[in-house]
Amino acid sequence: MTNRIALYIGLTILVILALDYAFGLGLALFLARRFLELISLIAVWR
Repeated sequence: MTNRIALYIGLTILVILALDYAFGLGLALFLARRFLELISLIAVWR
């Protein structure tokens, strides 16, 4: 991954989180919960 791609991905994530916070959509909390479920699923395979 180049620095330019990493920068665009980081900026995109920041913009999405800022919009989520501004409009109160709860997207960040939803994604955090789904990520924790994914981690527990992967831990079972380990």
